[in-house]
Amino acid sequence: MSTRITKWWARRSLRLRLTAAAAVVTAAGLAGAAVLLVTWLHTSLIGGLDQTALQRAQVIAAAVDTGKLTTSLPASAEGDTAVQVVDSKGTVRASSTNLEGEPRLFTFTAATSGAPRARTVNGLPLGDNGAWRTVALPAGPPPDPLIVYVAMPTATVDRSLAQLTAALATAVPVVVALLTGVAWLITGRALRPVDTLRAQAAAITASDLSRRLDVPPAQDELSRLAHTLNDLLGRLDTATRQQRQFIADAAHELRSPLSSLLTQLEVAVRHPDPAHWHTLAPDLVEESERLSRLVDDLVQLARLDARPRLRHRPVDLDEIVFAEVRRARQHSPLAIDEQAVSAARVNGDADALSRVVRNLLDNATRYATSRIDVRLGVIDGAARLVIADDGPGIPEPDRQRVFDRFTRLDDARARDVGGSGLGLAIVRDIVSAHHGTTHIEDNTPGARIVVRLRPTAADHP
Repeated sequence: MSTRITKWWARRSLRLRLTAAAAVVTAAGLAGAAVLLVTWLHTSLIGGLDQTALQRAQVIAAAVDTGKLTTSLPASAEGDTAVQVVDSKGTVRASSTNLEGEPRLFTFTAATSGAPRARTVNGLPLGDNGAWRTVALPAGPPPDPLIVYVAMPTATVDRSLAQLTAALATAVPVVVALLTGVAWLITGRALRPVDTLRAQAAAITASDLSRRLDVPPAQDELSRLAHTLNDLLGRLDTATRQQRQFIADAAHELRSPLSSLLTQLEVAVRHPDPAHWHTLAPDLVEESERLSRLVDDLVQLARLDARPRLRHRPVDLDEIVFAEVRRARQHSPLAIDEQAVSAARVNGDADALSRVVRNLLDNATRYATSRIDVRLGVIDGAARLVIADDGPGIPEPDRQRVFDRFTRLDDARARDVGGSGLGLAIVRDIVSAHHGTTHIEDNTPGARIVVRLRPTAADHP
């Protein structure tokens, strides 16, 4: 039952829930204040009665001590004060005129030390038999001790409290209702900018992410929310533009080898000479390999963009380097020096790190003139992999741009070399996923690409 109520309440509007919460808090606060007011007023009025009764008892006790006590004591002007003076045997020595002829009505004894304490007594044969606040005070000489009893009725206090309670019982609900209405209006006004932001956000479509939400002028939570949503829209707009650019670049890159293959196949079909096929086959194989590499790179980038969970396990990076160097030697006549490769163990995905080393070696093989130098070691608390070539090098202004997708430099990365412009982008994304860094340095001549990865705890100094 409580679960259904909770779910039902959670489906109500925020304005209704805030208003209801304000109403409950207001009602509880006003009710508590009313109870405290009635309690304080009751205590104050009863204290006033007790003080009046004590003062009257002190006057009578002084008369007893001076021997001026009379058997009949005058009551108050309203006749609402009851007085009895009783001796140790319980005989009434004196009483107020409204209690003449009555036997002893008060039986509790007077306190001999400390301030006298008033008690509530019921059943006096006066008025409507209501409650009376009574004070007992000892008086007279020790041989003949007397007790002075003075009682004050609480009817006036009870009527005042009843009137106040009735007034509060009427006023508190009215005030709660008024404050609830005000809270409903204020909450609606406060949430109006939220509804405006919602309507503006709903009007933004995937094809028009350049639009932004209106930021409220006040520097409050809604303003910060609008700024945050605008920042989110900006990031989405940037990501969408990058995705569209990536798709356009990928389509452009795929069109070239596909068009080349199609053209050569059409020529071969029109001229089905075996000798012509023999000369055409190597070109077809080359274009097919280029297309295969491009598709493989695109798939790898798509997986990296999807942020897969890489397997972070201890990996011997030196073994990966040796294996990739052997593979590179099978496809290139260049001299590859691996003597500076030492042991380095890192936490990472072996397949992804193999792709990093392979792309770096392919990049170096593509632009090197005669040799490639490979170095690996743990330096300054990081596994440092360096692959250097003696090619044309990379100008310093372009050393960050070459890690962007489909980037080719005018001189060093011409299309006829065979690169797709994705190899270094894949390297950067994989290394970043391993919390590492990648940068380019001068090799004089050539370029030196440096990758830094965190080693395992056992290899960390």
